[in-house]
Amino acid sequence: MKNTKTVVIGVTGGVAAYKALDVISRLRKEDVCVHVIMTKAASEFVNPISFQALSQNIVIHDMFDEPKAWEIQHVSLAKKADLMVVVPATANIIGKVANGIADDMLTTTIMATVAPVIFAPAMNVNMYNNKVVQGNIQKLMACGYEFISPTSGRLACGDIGQGKLAQTEDIFEIIMSKLYPIKDMLGISVLVTAGPTIAPIDPVRFITNRSTGKMGYAIAKEARDRGAVVTLISGPSNEKEPFGVTLIRINTNEEMRAAVLNKFEDSDIVVSAAAVADFKPKIYSNSKIKKGENGLTLEFVRDNDILKELGLHKKNQILVGFAAESNDLLQNAKAKLTNKNLDYIVANDITAADIGFGTEDNKVTILSKDRDPIAIAKMTKKQVAGELFSLINKKR
Repeated sequence: MKNTKTVVIGVTGGVAAYKALDVISRLRKEDVCVHVIMTKAASEFVNPISFQALSQNIVIHDMFDEPKAWEIQHVSLAKKADLMVVVPATANIIGKVANGIADDMLTTTIMATVAPVIFAPAMNVNMYNNKVVQGNIQKLMACGYEFISPTSGRLACGDIGQGKLAQTEDIFEIIMSKLYPIKDMLGISVLVTAGPTIAPIDPVRFITNRSTGKMGYAIAKEARDRGAVVTLISGPSNEKEPFGVTLIRINTNEEMRAAVLNKFEDSDIVVSAAAVADFKPKIYSNSKIKKGENGLTLEFVRDNDILKELGLHKKNQILVGFAAESNDLLQNAKAKLTNKNLDYIVANDITAADIGFGTEDNKVTILSKDRDPIAIAKMTKKQVAGELFSLINKKR
């Protein structure tokens, strides 16, 4: 979803200053208007021209430069900002703001804005863990400022520990989530299941399915961006853990059932996007099954029907299921909608190569009990999630 929002990026004097360029580049590709304020120390690490070229706006790096327009610049930018992000944020800038010091363009703009301000710290591990720095961080958080925690690893100084700037991709996603134009699910509790489950045969082997979890993770991100409190219960998946979401990892059908039932009562909306195994081996072998001369025969039995169980016990929850079908798509989806007592079901054709398992896009039909099916054109899985929640929220 394109944005016409304005973000003011503050760049301070750290080795990671160059990484702010990637954040700006990502934002501009989403049509976010970016203004950059650099401290004097930051301009010693990266030439302001680089930030000017990427942001396509004049970069302010000296409080006493002759203004390019007849306006008080720190007040003007403070008013323009929908969001301010300091990346990287040094101990120096954190300490200044925490103690009300406004002695350059960046600190004065932070003091003058009413927009949310996010700090992305990057510094030496011992400096980051210093009680004074941590005290300043806690002080700012108590005042409503937000922080993107640094990661651990090898630092520029050679030390190992927490202090590396968070991944620029993560910083970008957090910014985009903050700017998300639809905030219609504030305070709503959403439970999402995603990915496959596995059915063990012996200590080495198991059966599973081709689900990657992409659709479920996209649903969790969409709910988060709209302001919901999100719990994601995921089977084995290579998808990156979404920020701002409580992730519970499981493997088997039984583990999925236990985790879902534990959260179900406290959920307002439950979206079951996981491909939960319907069958499991009747007998599990505690030791590895050896190759025999005549092959191997396994007998399978039905496993828990978690979604049907939820349908039987739901009270005020909105329950959404998925129907991944290879034939008779709408007929099978309608039957599942009724049999499992669902409010909505999302039907998708798994035989289509460009919208099946592991793809970035999907093309679905959303069915409900009291309205005609709604066909959703091919779009990204997160956009599909957006269409689903827009439909749900109209009736909620």
